[in-house]
Amino acid sequence: MTLDYDLNSIQEARDLVRKAKEAQTTFAEYSEQAINNILIAMVAIIKENAELLARMAVDETQYGVVEHKVIKNLFASQDVYDFIKGMKTTGIIREDKELKLIEAAVPMGVILGLTPTTNPTSTIIHNAICAVKSGNAIIFSPHPNAVKCSNATVQLLQEAAVKAGAPPSLISCLTQMTMKATEELMHHNDVSVIIATGGSAMVKAAYSAGKPAFGVGPGNVPVFIERTADIKQAVADIVTSKTFDNGMICASEQAIVADEPIKEAIMAELKRQGCYFLSKEETQKVSSVVMTRTGGMVPAVTGKTAEFIAGKAGVAVPAGTKLLIAPLEGYGPDYPLSHEKLTSVLGFYTVKDWHEACILSIELLKLGGIGHTFAMHSQDDRIVREFLQKPVFRIVVNTPSALGGIGYSTGLTPSMTLGCGTWGGSSISENLGPQHLVNIKRLVYGTRQVELASKAVNNANCTINAEDVAGVVRQVLKQLNY
Repeated sequence: MTLDYDLNSIQEARDLVRKAKEAQTTFAEYSEQAINNILIAMVAIIKENAELLARMAVDETQYGVVEHKVIKNLFASQDVYDFIKGMKTTGIIREDKELKLIEAAVPMGVILGLTPTTNPTSTIIHNAICAVKSGNAIIFSPHPNAVKCSNATVQLLQEAAVKAGAPPSLISCLTQMTMKATEELMHHNDVSVIIATGGSAMVKAAYSAGKPAFGVGPGNVPVFIERTADIKQAVADIVTSKTFDNGMICASEQAIVADEPIKEAIMAELKRQGCYFLSKEETQKVSSVVMTRTGGMVPAVTGKTAEFIAGKAGVAVPAGTKLLIAPLEGYGPDYPLSHEKLTSVLGFYTVKDWHEACILSIELLKLGGIGHTFAMHSQDDRIVREFLQKPVFRIVVNTPSALGGIGYSTGLTPSMTLGCGTWGGSSISENLGPQHLVNIKRLVYGTRQVELASKAVNNANCTINAEDVAGVVRQVLKQLNY
């Protein structure tokens, strides 16, 4: 990469911020109805181009499944809009007459969105809709391996927004990707806040930029199948979740924790539904292909099919195999597959009961999933509630974890950016939405009369006389050798 390209990318970043600032200053005066009209146009253009963007993402990144990325694009647009359209994010949002309190929402300004290679188009769609709903401008810095599909997504959103009345440059994206350009955006005085959706290194960089940031963390989601579970449905949900876009949503299951009394039934059902159990030797082969020595994922197998990974590892599997299941006896450095795997591979553990499942799940979460998500399948609500004590902020029950975690199959806020709370190093513990992208002004009237009347000293009641004072003075002088 030449010096000229590097300098040009920095200049592009500065130009994008300047234009975004101008656009947001104008946009801050828009009415709620005007904003909703713009959002409707943005949703409509994504509906028309959801498949095109999905194909572009798969072609450019070589990750995932086109049909599933279509679903994610539609979810990030229509589902998100349906959830937030009635949300108050502009003007007076609350008035309490008893407390004489008025709250008004104020846009944060220019937002920087750092986006991943795993969910490039859907993350941009979601974050753009949330930014516009809350009266902000947004600039995207895409992953270097997803620049084309990211810019295509932004261009469609921006053109639709402008046609519906938005100012130019409200939504924009870097085209010349360099680290210097991203750093320029992160540290620019006119960028108010950062949304970082991606790897841990990127999130840490965002938090160290010296300004507010919303980051996410890794998932490493354990899924406990408890003895009262509907085994057939539980397995179907796990297979659906882990094969959805080939396991690239961070809330997807990473290890099955099987209750011992139903272990054999779970294994039989997994095999019946197209999963392949690896032998000890095969597990080592797959591990060497999927994981690095430090517990990270090999990028080349992210979002790949089970058959692709098996082929790379030299493991013969039946045609149509959906998932590779690796029975594991432990976790940590000696068991690389106990870490997060955003692909078609699952760990498999057996526990004696739900108490042991709790202990094991916490250990797995400590490897890189604290604060994120825990999944379980059970018909015993008493046991389900016991897991409220676990160190995660999403506990999804009897549903595919990937789809439940993002709010597709649950009542959670629909989102592609999932906070992990302070336990996971995030500033929020919930799914990101427009409500996080506004500042709140508060106007208050006095509700209590304040009377701090001074009380004059009554000399007549004073118990200290002149002789007492003289005695104190003499004692002090004596101590000072006077």
